Amino acid sequence: MIHPSTQVQFISDGLGHGVVATSFIPKGTITWVQDPLDRVFSPEEFHLLPITAQSLLEYFAFRNARGEMILCWDHARFVNHSFRSNCLSTAYDFEIAIRDIHVGEQLTDDYGYLNLDLPWRPADEGTRRKWVRPDDVIRYSKEWDRSLMAALRKSNRVEQPLAQWITHQTLGEIKDVCQGKSSMRSISELYWNNGNYNNLAPQSLFIDK
Repeated sequence: MIHPSTQVQFISDGLGHGVVATSFIPKGTITWVQDPLDRVFSPEEFHLLPITAQSLLEYFAFRNARGEMILCWDHARFVNHSFRSNCLSTAYDFEIAIRDIHVGEQLTDDYGYLNLDLPWRPADEGTRRKWVRPDDVIRYSKEWDRSLMAALRKSNRVEQPLAQWITHQTLGEIKDVCQGKSSMRSISELYWNNGNYNNLAPQSLFIDK
């Protein structure tokens, strides 16, 4: 479930539609939670689908660490990629704003933790990274974990309209992390290694310049 203060808007011919904030969303706000209405497709179910349906899932869904395809039932599926994303996913089945998101600003994810099958080159944002790779969640986990920890420390000081969709156990885990009683689970736990990327030909292993 996406944050209630959002809506789908047309962004550009190149990007199509995206999800924008309709009110200020401060850093530390949970922006998406996987809820019971999200459709989960096992690898076996995915491969039994018609090719056209598989293509739609590849476009609108993401893979979790078990290789399952998660199709969001609401407009969370329209969240666009950015190398400067303002949201990051966690190992707790929710995403969080890692900086303030202002009215009219897109909510963005870094697709590097969505377990893409192959390297993908999005529009150039002027960043050092040019490609999204299937193993980016491993490559950048330390950097992303630092951003997540800083956001989590603010999570108990801001309104959390999606908290009702998070289990009491998870909320307790997050509280212990913020109080220094336990370590935060790393975003690297989201990685799904299907073996395909490691078997790519050398010329397919794109290197950022």
